[in-house]
Amino acid sequence: MINQYALMEVLQKYRNDSVVVSTMSGNTAWFQTSHLPARDVPVGGAMGKASSFALGIALAQPNIKVLVIDGDGSLEMNLGSLVTIAGERPENLYHFVLENGMYAVTGGQPIPGADLVSFTDMSKAAGYAAAYEFDNLEDFAVQVEGVLSQKGPVFVAIKTEPEIQSEPIGRRVRPAGVRSTTTAIHDLRESLGTQ
Repeated sequence: MINQYALMEVLQKYRNDSVVVSTMSGNTAWFQTSHLPARDVPVGGAMGKASSFALGIALAQPNIKVLVIDGDGSLEMNLGSLVTIAGERPENLYHFVLENGMYAVTGGQPIPGADLVSFTDMSKAAGYAAAYEFDNLEDFAVQVEGVLSQKGPVFVAIKTEPEIQSEPIGRRVRPAGVRSTTTAIHDLRESLGTQ
């Protein structure tokens, strides 16, 4: 299993000017390592919707790579997004799923079918152009540049160590760098030069 912070540091090296849409437990690790916050969009409070949101950006901005950092629990909430993304065939979309087998943000409850489901197989069956699975940081670091050079949609499942959050949501401190989705969208529009 891969530590999320170490994973994000590697991914940051290859993101270039990509737009990154992240959700749930991916938000904390991503925003603490990000060097291009104007192109980062956190999708909080909308579990399962980050990939759909990223698809919209990818279709609207076909010349810019869009990376979505999803969670396995979030993806299970909206499995139909795999078929929708594959059907639209965005060549600039890269769908990273952090697989820890649980809803880490809500205390560590196991996701349904955690030991049975293969999101990689589901993405292939849905029609993604390519699909990968990693459980070793070194392997990921060696291959990520090649993964991001392919035409999408590309799916990447990454086995990660859970970062369980058990503090009640009302008492949690927002991680440094994480902005509201509304502010992030405003910043992204300015960064892209769109209205």
